[in-house]
Amino acid sequence: MGRSGGMNEAMRQAARLQRKIEQVRAEAKAREVSFATVGEKARATVTCDGRIKQLALDPEFVSSEGHELALDALVAAINGALDEADKLVETEVAKVTGGLKLPGM
Repeated sequence: MGRSGGMNEAMRQAARLQRKIEQVRAEAKAREVSFATVGEKARATVTCDGRIKQLALDPEFVSSEGHELALDALVAAINGALDEADKLVETEVAKVTGGLKLPGM
């Protein structure tokens, strides 16, 4: 029974850890992250589940630099915000796992 009991306990611990990770990810979904580019001329705010909440472009920047550059700056702001959101979720999950990288979690 020794080996079987130890394996069962390990499986229970893994299941608890997985539930805690899922809880942390669910709680993080609603959190928002902002990222700005070109000296605050373009800004994006996203949620940690990848939804865009707000986009802002400085009208003077659009007038002086043109639509194409302004849109490029906005895309960079969105990508930056999404990257920051991913890092935030990873940091919160790492607090639960102790930084241990677990496959599939």
